[in-house]
Amino acid sequence: MKNRKVALTAATAILALGLSACAQSERDTGNDGGGGSTDGGASTDGSGGTAAPGGEGSDATFVFGAAGAPTTFDPFYASDGETFRVTRQIFQNLVGIEPGGTEFVPELATSWESSEDGLTWTFPLQEGVTFHDGEPFDAEAVCYNFERWADQNEAGQNPSAAYYYGNDFGFGDGSLYESCTAVDEMTAEVKISRATGKFPGVLSQSSYGISSPKALEEYDANDIAVEGEGFAFPAYASEHPTGTGPFKFKSFDGTSNVILERNDDFWGDKAGVKELIFRIISDETARRQELEAGTIHGYDLPNPVDWAELEAGGNQVEIRDPFNILYLAFNPVADPQLEDPLVRQALYHAINRDELVKSQLPDGATVATQFMPDTVSGYNSDIAAYEYDVEKAKQLLEEAGKSDLTIDLWYPTEVTRPYMPNPQAIYDAVKSDWEAAGITVNPISKPWAGGYIDGTQQSLAPAFFLGWTGDLNSADNFLCAFFCGDDNQFGTSAYDFHAELQEAITAADAEPDEAARTALYEELNAKIMSPEWLIGAPLSHSPPAIVVAENVQGLVASPLTAEDFSTVTITE
Repeated sequence: MKNRKVALTAATAILALGLSACAQSERDTGNDGGGGSTDGGASTDGSGGTAAPGGEGSDATFVFGAAGAPTTFDPFYASDGETFRVTRQIFQNLVGIEPGGTEFVPELATSWESSEDGLTWTFPLQEGVTFHDGEPFDAEAVCYNFERWADQNEAGQNPSAAYYYGNDFGFGDGSLYESCTAVDEMTAEVKISRATGKFPGVLSQSSYGISSPKALEEYDANDIAVEGEGFAFPAYASEHPTGTGPFKFKSFDGTSNVILERNDDFWGDKAGVKELIFRIISDETARRQELEAGTIHGYDLPNPVDWAELEAGGNQVEIRDPFNILYLAFNPVADPQLEDPLVRQALYHAINRDELVKSQLPDGATVATQFMPDTVSGYNSDIAAYEYDVEKAKQLLEEAGKSDLTIDLWYPTEVTRPYMPNPQAIYDAVKSDWEAAGITVNPISKPWAGGYIDGTQQSLAPAFFLGWTGDLNSADNFLCAFFCGDDNQFGTSAYDFHAELQEAITAADAEPDEAARTALYEELNAKIMSPEWLIGAPLSHSPPAIVVAENVQGLVASPLTAEDFSTVTITE
């Protein structure tokens, strides 16, 4: 998910069976993706040559150390950050994200306009754009893509295949998407079935990159099939991804290197390097060693404990603005003791979050007061942080008749996340705080991809650590990810306010007026954090980093971990 990010419903492994020898990867799990690691030397590029950094200026090659192999090169069927890191260079969307920020900006659409009821959206399109196969980009191509997304076979509608579309639009009856019409050659009109605050910003997500209709047809793009525990992807997804972006797909050797080449016919500023290589290096320590050896130019999410030493070695550690949340979830389905709001309040008051942020998280991390960062519309600046108060925690537990409270606290192993660089240390800090309030803590640790995500999603964990890096600047992208539906990981169906919560989320999303919608989300955030509700315990926002070598210029770090590498240049 996204360094996408941990999705509350997506822990299932997706097998990239359509890619030759491609290894298993998961949606934003933080796993190494199973791709082949290097031994510090140059890896083969699949064509008999070598894939090593070289050149200067526009003829240079930029080599980026990726944690795992892409699951597919068709972004529609992707949901993991390593895939999107690659496809984002190949494809563009109608709606983009401002460089270095989170605001929506025009990309392939030059603007957009909504009808008064929020159901009809008009998109004037950028002129002079061609796909990598030479086909023109126009309104017919836009509508072809919308129809292609909606017209999926049974395998394509599987949540593990089209995760984002299933969540954002839905298939069949009740789908958000209704129709797309080419009003004229360069104007597309999209109709949706209900007003929603997520549209059209949702179109900025990497899954909605616009493909060449000719290539989609020629290479049977929708011919996805279930195969074993995963999917067999058609030729389009494995060998012929065709977008309008600054880089074109060249090759993938199946294990070590994804190679893209500059699109010299790109309609905007041409890429600053001739070739872009994603080298699959599964181990974070190995990625650091390769950067220091000069065999790669950069990698994502360096461990915060390494930042100072990396910079001392002449590298550039670019620290992104936090656009994430680490939280401690309470699930009364797993432990009915948590149905009592006094117990939940006590658990929150007993955590010294200021010390947690100071001691366990990187510089720039902040204490969270609600389930979204302050850059998202709907953030409520009037919500005060729950104070650290051990005596109050003890008093609340006594009032609840739980002075001898015992609770299972889950934490993950074999993972590092942008919002949770060291899960063990964070667990230890909270455990110590709770024990100081007289709470007995039973530790439950499970590998991230070996039972942790599955167990938390199945409501087996009473209290557990998770987080989220936002896909887009939308309150719904945070709150609905956590609390929508009867089977969400917070177990809200066990609370007497469950129906009110669900209605409030739906009402806020359906409000077409932006100012009114923002106000509804502010009210909802206050409710969620009120002593009567307090569904969970937001802990912190952390700034993730990306590191590049000293001779790399032009990288614009993205809070969404959605960097565009076309701005990169290499110097001596």
